[in-house]
Amino acid sequence: AGAEPIGLLTTLLVPPSATEDDIARVADELSAAAKAANVEIIGGHTEVTDAVTRMITSAAVIAKAGERGILTTGGMKEGDSIVLSKWACLEGTAIIANDFADRLDGISQSELEEARGYMSYVSVVREGLYAYANGAHAMHDVTEGGVFGAAWEMSEASGVGIEIDAAKVPLKPATQKICAALGLDPFRLLSSGAMLIACPDGETLANGLMQMGINAAVIGRAGGKGVRTANGDMIAPPGADELYKLYK
Repeated sequence: AGAEPIGLLTTLLVPPSATEDDIARVADELSAAAKAANVEIIGGHTEVTDAVTRMITSAAVIAKAGERGILTTGGMKEGDSIVLSKWACLEGTAIIANDFADRLDGISQSELEEARGYMSYVSVVREGLYAYANGAHAMHDVTEGGVFGAAWEMSEASGVGIEIDAAKVPLKPATQKICAALGLDPFRLLSSGAMLIACPDGETLANGLMQMGINAAVIGRAGGKGVRTANGDMIAPPGADELYKLYK
């Protein structure tokens, strides 16, 4: 939404089987994540409970909006460029590399390690603040349902169609190999860490993000009716994320 995060409240639910070292590890991870996002942990709650079988965190962020207020997913305008930050499928790829490595024949150990490291990309704070300050009309973080799902949601919220050029959606080589090995659609795979940004001048905004060290590409435009690919195929509303196919 383009607001600057200033405070984080975290709840940690801990199963009775967890050790103090387990809790310390999560606390250290929370501290590192907060430092990376330049936000203070200002409170929360920790509880040991048999209601959970593994540690669960829930967080609420307090943020300060700028002079334009907050941006919504529904602010996209006809003619806007659609920019994607970083790469699609970052979190989905990392989860698969961690949880389903035994199914990934043909994927090297170095590729698996690289893929697991994609979790370090999941924050979209920096590109959100930059896009807000540089004329973005709408933003939507790409989570379950992938790029196609996020595009459909942004279109629905804005009442404006979107055309996505799938060939321009940036994908890491390891993501492409892992999706191909498991028969998954990379455009509908969990993509936390990527942000869809609707703005008047996508090339300028993407170049600015690149200069900050954040990969970005113009992948489409707003206009017309419905959500479609560059060759005119209609994109269906988001269903279950591709990741869930692996848990059956």
